[in-house]
Amino acid sequence: METTSCENFPLKPTVQDLKVKLHNSTLIFPTQKTERKCCFLSNADQNFNFYVATLHFFSVNPDFPPEIVAKRLKTAVEKVLVPYDFAAGAVRPNHQSGRLEIDCDALGAGFVEASSEFSLNEIGDLVTSFKCGGFSLSLSTNHLLFDGMGARTFLEDVASQAFKNKPLAIIPCNDRHLLTARSPPHVAFPHPELIPAKNILALNCVKEELESKIFKLTSNQINYLKDKAKSNDGKKAAMTTTKITSFNAVAALIWRRKALSVDTEKDRISTLLCAVDIRSRLNPPLPPSYCGNAVLNAYASSKCLELVGMVSNGTERVTDEYIRSTLDWIEINKGVPNGEYFISSWWRLGFEEVVYPWGKPIYSFPLMNQNKYICFLLPPDADDVIVNVLVTLPAKEMERFKSLFRGFFQY
Repeated sequence: METTSCENFPLKPTVQDLKVKLHNSTLIFPTQKTERKCCFLSNADQNFNFYVATLHFFSVNPDFPPEIVAKRLKTAVEKVLVPYDFAAGAVRPNHQSGRLEIDCDALGAGFVEASSEFSLNEIGDLVTSFKCGGFSLSLSTNHLLFDGMGARTFLEDVASQAFKNKPLAIIPCNDRHLLTARSPPHVAFPHPELIPAKNILALNCVKEELESKIFKLTSNQINYLKDKAKSNDGKKAAMTTTKITSFNAVAALIWRRKALSVDTEKDRISTLLCAVDIRSRLNPPLPPSYCGNAVLNAYASSKCLELVGMVSNGTERVTDEYIRSTLDWIEINKGVPNGEYFISSWWRLGFEEVVYPWGKPIYSFPLMNQNKYICFLLPPDADDVIVNVLVTLPAKEMERFKSLFRGFFQY
């Protein structure tokens, strides 16, 4: 039997809790004059008009005190805003086309410096520097600018320009016409993962007390999970040709326990959405340096008791033709995601591998509001952990989820 680890996820402390002192808040601009132009946003971008922030912690480096780091970062971002001119622009609606676009007007990007009276070991949130000399970097952007891989590419370039006399690490590709809909559109598949915007009902705004907890999965637990999926609990697997990946196994584990924690009716149909990077799935593939949103949702619908095969089918369904069909469907219907539960994987985006002059981050993760409909797969923070699973649920459902989650590993 292997025990599972579960930790409370801290809610955002207030500025007073962190004893934050603001040192500087300013707009920064590209180092060179950039062309005023309109940046087209594809149908893969259009649904992401909200802000996303990431937080990256760094250990003390005697050669790079926080004030030097701040100067280097400010200069680096100013340089990077030349090839990433859209990041210094403004999102605006195009009333003629009914689409969002970016006005590359070089009006600048915000840059904030702050410090905390706490040490890095005492607190881990949202400040620039700590009394111990360690510091954190936070990047906050409208999701229309980048997806996770695009944000990582942006930070690779910022890191390269923080060095002296080093070329840009990656030349970004921002040609979002690569994901334009076909003319005329051709929808070749049903797309239950989407719903026309006009069909959206008013959201239920009943306020709930939510709990967020991190469940840590070790290598042994993931291997056990994959073995169970292959054997289908000792029976012949339902999908013998399906590749059982770590992501599929973890997603199925979380999906089933989430569904059963809400409703104990085992025959109820539940729908899961998983974000899928489509860069390499297109023919021809997108350039690896494509920095726009290149993520679509794979869906899986099944009874609560069924596991990995449905998740695997969902991700394998996302082929070049399916992607083009999805973009065309959105062109016609202006649709939005439609699912009961969404899994967002930050597990292998590689933010912690970005090399700055002062070293790599000791840990990187997204900052998010509590949402019971979204599960985040986060990078490991210990040698024996493979993935951290952040789950948010009402208290009663969380207790049931914990019991179901731990019960699976009673072997």
